[in-house]
Amino acid sequence: MTLIAGVDSSTQSCKIVIRDLETGALVRSGRASHPDGTEVDPAAWWVALGQAISDAGGLDDVSAISVGGQQHGMVVLDADGRVIRDALLWNDTRSAAAASVLTDEVGAAQYAERAGAVPVASFTATKLRWLRDAEPENAARVAAVALPHDWLTWRLLGYGPADESPLGPDFDALVTDRSDASGTAYWSPRDDAYDLGLFERALGRAGRAAIGVAADDAERAEATAGAVVLPRVLGPAEPAGTTAEQSGAVVVRAGILVGPGAGDNAGAALGLGAASGDVIVSLGTSGTVFAVTDTSAHDTTGAVAGFADASGRFLPLVATLNAARVLGSVADLLDVDFDDFAELALRAPAGSEGVVLIPYFEGERTPNLPEAKASLHGLTIASSRRENLARAAVEGMLSGLAAGLDAVRAVGVREQRLLLVGGAALNPAVQAVAAQVFDAPVVIPAPGEYVANGAAVQAAWVLSGVRPEWTLDVVAAPAPDHRPVIREQYARYAGVVAERPTEV
Repeated sequence: MTLIAGVDSSTQSCKIVIRDLETGALVRSGRASHPDGTEVDPAAWWVALGQAISDAGGLDDVSAISVGGQQHGMVVLDADGRVIRDALLWNDTRSAAAASVLTDEVGAAQYAERAGAVPVASFTATKLRWLRDAEPENAARVAAVALPHDWLTWRLLGYGPADESPLGPDFDALVTDRSDASGTAYWSPRDDAYDLGLFERALGRAGRAAIGVAADDAERAEATAGAVVLPRVLGPAEPAGTTAEQSGAVVVRAGILVGPGAGDNAGAALGLGAASGDVIVSLGTSGTVFAVTDTSAHDTTGAVAGFADASGRFLPLVATLNAARVLGSVADLLDVDFDDFAELALRAPAGSEGVVLIPYFEGERTPNLPEAKASLHGLTIASSRRENLARAAVEGMLSGLAAGLDAVRAVGVREQRLLLVGGAALNPAVQAVAAQVFDAPVVIPAPGEYVANGAAVQAAWVLSGVRPEWTLDVVAAPAPDHRPVIREQYARYAGVVAERPTEV
């Protein structure tokens, strides 16, 4: 049996799955937690990867591995390969003003044309602009910029600070993939290349792409002296290299083939085997709506990010900052567990008797309201019941994502079915309300580590040269029961919040 491994280094934890190359059958798995917060020392990800590998029984019998990870996070390295400051994660909104500045300087239409998206606080470019303006001394020290999965891949290959890694800080060994590069806002999915002008506008420093460790001395000498190094962008089945033997926080043998990796949403699409006509609605820490398409998207409103996917195609995507945590917050408020929360929600009628929760607890990315807060509307004496509040939380979370579905439709996506994934998708109330909120067939795939599974698909693809087609199991397909009243009352109050985001 030939084994391959896929890693998901997400916001909250590191997961690894080890699967059979031929059948995709799960052989074993492991997991470790990440620290909370919107800025994290990447060393915590490296330690968690080692713990997850150990929890999964190690990699001694594994032939190939690939790493999927949270998109957008800014990892800045100095000339010695050391992390300069804690990484800013996708959900850190301090760069919201920088996003507005970049948009004003370039123009929304021009930015969407060049990078496939209009800057928001999540994107790496806006975090680099924040660094340039808020921490100029740190910005001046930057020798290379990586994303979370790029940095982990680099470390697995054996690179890093000289006293922590066997091969030292060779930045020309940095690699990424199309999907993660497309979330930086300085790489063009359409042109399949970095837009170095946009990078320089963000950090105020010239940049260049890594040229690979196989480059000779003459080629390296031709690279722009002093330019900040950006990871080389690999194709879907192009290997990053092989692991170097390490015995520190991560224990790994030498010679394991390493895949290109992927951003989390692209990894999930790959793991689900998403094809044309499939739209994925993911209910994780963030909420996302995305589809695999043959052409790139350019939305000048900024609602849809025209990302690339992990298969050589494209991934138009809408993201919200508030998804499954909305349910957790309201369940805590009602002092119930998730089972009792679902029962409460299902006892309320569709529309929650007019009670509407606009769930912008952490600000919001789509719509772009980073300073907004959550708000509750429509309460009367009669409707002020725990059941209505529970259901309003579910309806509010899903209605925000249904607006995202409308946005991807506006750039040409035509769905045949919605794949509802993430831990919250298994909640009976979420399944029932989804069939009423979304005006398209909803399918609930069997629970699994979709991003890690997608990374495992990549590892198998790189090892065998053929993209595997493993079976997707389905656990539910709720009967359609679209109730426009839910969407209509949500849209009414969401419009009020958009007009006065910090006052409602």
